[in-house]
Amino acid sequence: MPTIDVVIELSHDACLAHYEGRVGQVHTRSLDGRKVIFPAEALRRVVTRDGVHGCFRLTFSDVGRFVSIEPLT
Repeated sequence: MPTIDVVIELSHDACLAHYEGRVGQVHTRSLDGRKVIFPAEALRRVVTRDGVHGCFRLTFSDVGRFVSIEPLT
């Protein structure tokens, strides 16, 4: 499955907007500069009290649908 590494920096308030459904998609950039869009519900797996901060690996199906998100260490 295709993967892409992204940097996500979202405050607690920004994550709350995503969580409440006021924002349906996350827009960010990959480490190599590509624009990446994925479903906001994916953040539920990695959000903390401070929001979402760091580098993450997104995995997509062969047809481009979001599958998973994992923090990079």
